[in-house]
Amino acid sequence: MAKNKWYDRMITAAFWSAGLFIVLILASIIAYIAVKGISAISLDFILQPPSRAGRAGGISTTIVSTVYLTLMSLLIAVPVGVGSAIYLQEYAHSQSRFGRLVNLIAETLAGIPSIVFGLFGFVFFVVFLDLGWSILSGSLTLAIMILPTITRTAQEAILAVAHEYRENSLALGASRWQTVSRVILPSALPGIVTGIILSIGRAVGETAAIILTAGSSLGMPIAPSDPARTMAVHLYLMAMEGISAERAFGTALLLVILIVIINYLANLSLKRFSQAVR
Repeated sequence: MAKNKWYDRMITAAFWSAGLFIVLILASIIAYIAVKGISAISLDFILQPPSRAGRAGGISTTIVSTVYLTLMSLLIAVPVGVGSAIYLQEYAHSQSRFGRLVNLIAETLAGIPSIVFGLFGFVFFVVFLDLGWSILSGSLTLAIMILPTITRTAQEAILAVAHEYRENSLALGASRWQTVSRVILPSALPGIVTGIILSIGRAVGETAAIILTAGSSLGMPIAPSDPARTMAVHLYLMAMEGISAERAFGTALLLVILIVIINYLANLSLKRFSQAVR
């Protein structure tokens, strides 16, 4: 017995150390970025547009462009991704050829490098469809990139809902769609939101695909046809071209803060929705 307790304590300590290691990695990255970039953060840096050279001014237009592109890509990808997951788990036969094909395509898309998506978006959306470097071209490309993540996580979330929920709902006379919309989706919502949050992280941090489809204009985007420069692209250009390391780290710090705020708001909305459903 004493040997088993000692062994259990060792295993627990090993798992705890693994979790602590992940926390330390994230804390180290954030601390390093904060130390390097905190001196560049000011109200003017957030509210003013960047200058042409990038050595002065702020990043207000890049913040707007980042939020604009991310929201538009989510508006396109979330309905398609969640709808595909619902079809595959609730309507399609589990062993149907079409279902297996969709799953294979989703898994293949998830492994394609972002630069390939960017090249496709440039050739198809920017050139062939003549949308030009624009918010719309960038959003469509980002939507294709994050679609596999949303679809797969939504599938797993729906699959995790107990089968008894479906049987009980159908036995009470509910239609299949009523069962899906009122029983399954509310129960699977935490997993679906998790997939959306992961997709937001990828969309906000993307650079290669955005440069090829949305461009790198420093102007304030108004219409979907306007070009834009996101925070990640702005950070990349300032760092790689040696324009301003301090402002690059400042942009990186605000980018991390933006992702944290988005995640917090998403989880807060999820908690309130869950309470309303109950």
